[in-house]
Amino acid sequence: MLQTIIDHKVQELETRRRARPLTALRDAPLFAAARRDFAAALRAPGRRIIAEVKRASPSRGRICEDFDPVAIAAGYAAAGAAAVSVLTDERFFEGSLDDLTAVRERITIPVLRKDFLFEPYHLYEARAAGADAFLLIAAILTAEHLRELVALGAELGMTALVEVHTVEQIERARGAGVQVWGINNRDLDTLEVQLETGLELLRLLPADATVVIESGLRTRDDLARFEAAGVRAFLVGETLMRAPDPAAALRTLLQ
Repeated sequence: MLQTIIDHKVQELETRRRARPLTALRDAPLFAAARRDFAAALRAPGRRIIAEVKRASPSRGRICEDFDPVAIAAGYAAAGAAAVSVLTDERFFEGSLDDLTAVRERITIPVLRKDFLFEPYHLYEARAAGADAFLLIAAILTAEHLRELVALGAELGMTALVEVHTVEQIERARGAGVQVWGINNRDLDTLEVQLETGLELLRLLPADATVVIESGLRTRDDLARFEAAGVRAFLVGETLMRAPDPAAALRTLLQ
């Protein structure tokens, strides 16, 4: 599945570059706007949740039929989210950069662009759309590529959330200047989820690292397992999006 997505994104990239060259991205109104501090939002006291706006996924298909990204994000912000993650992939997640821009203009907390990003152009896109942070997936990037993109993100005023799933990926990301680590409990090749993955990998990161646990988080007990190991930040998507009231579901997790 991961390779299928990347093959599509490579083809998609050339189309997007022709439609919006870098000059057009730099001229976008939000490109010059001040960024919000994503890392600081995750380091604030208490349980910190990045609440996700997601209509569909390759593993679950259509998750939310009555999909209003702005209303959902506004509900998350009011419920106490530390930040909002917006899926911008169109083919596999039915999202868009327009969703991200609309959300960013509605709320005041940081906004994360979640997508399969591997080229500098993608980061300029994220900045132009108003993103304060962006996801980098170590599974699809070399160590050198990670360093380059983390550094470019910092130059553009954005924070990279660098996602790992294996010991090898952690080693690949060391030395890349990572501020925020994401440990994904989901194997992106098989799409299977095991919470034990996050607990095992957590031991390999510096004790003072800012860590976000991702995937398979459904209950307060799931979060408490990781909090007992020192984690305070989580990214929660499907659990919230499947709820009749995503904001209410978030409040429950934050209690």
